[in-house]
This record gives sequence, structure tokens and C-alpha cells, in this order.
Amino acid sequence: MTCAARWKLKPVPGRLSTSGARACTALPSRDNAVTQKNLLLDEGPAYVPLADRLRPKSLAEVVGQDHVLGDGGFITRCVRAGKPASIVLWGPPGCGKTTLARLYAQAFGARFIQLSAVFSGVKDLRAAVEEAAAHRSQQATVLFVDEIHRFNKAQQDAFLPYVEDGTVILVGATTENPSFELNNALLSRVQVLTLKELTVSALDTLLARAEAVMGPMPVTEDGRAALVGMANGDGRYLLGLVEAVYHIAPEEQLSADDLNKLLSQKSALYDRAGEGHYNLISALHKSVRGSDPDASLYWFCRMLEGGEDPLFIARRLIRMASEDIGLADPQALPQCIAARDAYHTLGSPEGELMLAQAVIYLALAPKSNATYTAYKAARKAAEQSGEMNPPKVILNAPTKLMKSEGYGDGYQYDHDTPHAFSGQNYFPDGMRRPRFYQPVERGFERDMGKRVQYFDKLRKELNKSK
Repeated sequence: MTCAARWKLKPVPGRLSTSGARACTALPSRDNAVTQKNLLLDEGPAYVPLADRLRPKSLAEVVGQDHVLGDGGFITRCVRAGKPASIVLWGPPGCGKTTLARLYAQAFGARFIQLSAVFSGVKDLRAAVEEAAAHRSQQATVLFVDEIHRFNKAQQDAFLPYVEDGTVILVGATTENPSFELNNALLSRVQVLTLKELTVSALDTLLARAEAVMGPMPVTEDGRAALVGMANGDGRYLLGLVEAVYHIAPEEQLSADDLNKLLSQKSALYDRAGEGHYNLISALHKSVRGSDPDASLYWFCRMLEGGEDPLFIARRLIRMASEDIGLADPQALPQCIAARDAYHTLGSPEGELMLAQAVIYLALAPKSNATYTAYKAARKAAEQSGEMNPPKVILNAPTKLMKSEGYGDGYQYDHDTPHAFSGQNYFPDGMRRPRFYQPVERGFERDMGKRVQYFDKLRKELNKSK
């Protein structure tokens, strides 16, 4: 008997079967003649991974993703109505995107064509569309595009007419945020479904399914929990670990410590060019802004562990020093620049300590966004009044003609006045004096606020006397 033995997966309670009827809850069955050995080594001509052997055969057998597959879920509603929609499945690796795409097509009795955006181009897309068009009168076609985010704008645009006229039902899969990676024209024609990493409960269900086929796992109770933890929400990775355990220790009882020595934990999802990158830098920035040094250090280290370029972090720290601290602590900016320069000198890992020091400094520094908001307000005013000229009184007059036109006429050299302050108007004539910079009552900006008030008062007094 080959690995394709007669056994069934237990449907998830409350799920629809492919036919739309309520799923049964019978226990899985397996042929007693199926042994651990022939499942692992496979008597057939080709080895088939455990994850593929345990692949669900219907939507009712899919583990997890209750928000789209349970009662009231989008896919459930589509199946019940018999009306397939074009969708994009967005979620982390190992959450079941490819399997769900196949079963989605199966639920509607549709043909299934699979492309990979890594290896396919417009030529492959054209061939798939021609095939779908040839069978359109007899059967609908689901066109599944794995890693759809890797298609460029022109390639994404190529889908549009065939999605619109119903030649294909598009199902895309991506680990990247579609709002960043897919163009608006395509997004407006599909429903984005967010898939989640598998919960501990869902991963336990996968372990039970593996044991129903392979026999009891050679691990202790804490070893079982360790396997689930190592998977980090990735069902495919978990089944790979399980298969490895059956290979390396079929007669032993491995503990959590044994497994930690033998197996590798799945790294946390982090893409230096994708959403994980932006999520973690956002978490670091907001932790610094929130004056939480411990959370700030945690996210800083998470980025380093994920392989982020420390100089990218250094550049963002410099920005934070001005955007969220500014003149409330003028030393914040030089601290960050010094940390960046120190990292340039030392490199990793020693130089990372200086960046950590800057992270702590920023988190504990008094906060003010007065500089940032003043800059934004000034930019807006400049954009709206870009046609207004400076007052002639503050312009130089390098030629006789310009002098005769009144350039520089009446200008007061501030250092020749009491308090080194003339109180002249430096804004365009006819423009009402705005207030951009409004310092806060924190840190060094308390002193800056006093200076603003001092010059405001002096300006009023001088203008009254004119």
C-alpha cells in the first residue's frame, strides 16, 4: 500500500462541505495496515511530504480561518449563494492560502489553473486566459496567482479585462500588504481576505491529524508544546517538524530540551522591504514617542533580529529626535548622530549598543512636536502664498536701479539697535503675521517659550513707537 492510504480528515465543526451541506463530525479513519515506515519512506516512486499528504480535501476540513470559513464568513456566503468572487488571500506563510484557493475552485466545480508570479509572465497569463476562454461555456475557471505582489503594474493590469468580463475568477495569494503591493485598479475588482497565522488550537488539530496517520508522536507532553511553539503559527512548518521527529527518533520520547537542540524554531516573519519592516519601525517609533524605554528597546532588537540594516534604524532615530523631541531636548539630535557615527566606526555587533543607547535617550527625553508642527504649518503657508515677494526693506540693492526702486530702503541692522532687535516685519507685505512655532511647557522648550514671549512683547512696544 502506498502513502495514499484510506484515511479521512476530521471536518472542522460548523463548516460547510464542498456540496454546501453541514459537515459531519465523524472521527478520522485510517487503514491499520498503514505503518509509520511506509508513510515516511513511501513505497511509491516519489517521496511526498507529510504536509501534502494531510492537505484538506474540502473546505470543511480546513483548520483555522474561521472568520472567512465559518458561518457568516465571506467564502461560506459565496459557496452558499453559488456565486464565486475574485479574491486576494493575504496572510503569512503556512496559513493555507494555496490549499484554500484549490478548495475554493473545487467548491464551485471550477477548473483550476495555477501560476506563480515568480516564474510566470504575461505570456503565461495569456495562455491561461485562452484556456479559460475555451472552456468558458462548459465550466468556470479559477486562475490562482501565487505571490501576486511580485507582478509589476503592467502585469497586474493585464488581469483586469478578464476579471471584469468573467473569463476567469481571480484568486491571488500574497504575504505582503495588498494596499502597498497591488495597484488600485486591481484592488477595486477583488475582495481582499486577510488570513491569520494558525492558533495553538489549530496547530494542535494538525498534530492530531498527523498522529492519526503516523501513529503516536515520539515526544513528551512538553515536547509536543515545544513543537507547536517552534512553528510560530505556520502549519506547513509544523508538519515539517513533525515529519523530522518521526525520522530522527521513532523509538524515543523527545523532551522540549531535546527538540530545542535538534530542531530550529521558525524565524518571525520579517521582510526588510515589506509590511513587517514598516510594522516594526512603526512600533519602535510609537514606543519612543510614548516614552517607554523597555518597549522601544524590544522593537529595536526585534528589527535587528529580523536582519534590519542598523543604519536604517539610525536614520529613523535621527528623524524621531527632531519630530517627537525637537527643542524640548536639543541634545537628542546630536546623541543620535553620534550613535550613527559610532556605528559607522565599530560596525555590528558592537556599534548596535550605541544605537540602543540613543533609543533609551529618545524614549526618556521630554517630548515636543512643536518643531514638526511649525514646519508643516510653514510649508502649507509657503505653498499657498508662493507668489508673494519679500518686503523690499529686507532686500539687498547691489545695483543703482534696484536702489532707486527702494530695495533695502529703511532696513535696520539689528545689532545697531537696543537688545539687538529691530522688530521689523520680515513677512511679505500684506500678509498677516502667522504663528507657526508654539513651544510646549516641557524641557528646554520652556525657555524657548519665554524667548518667544520676550520678542513678541518687544516687537509690540517697538511698533507702537513708530
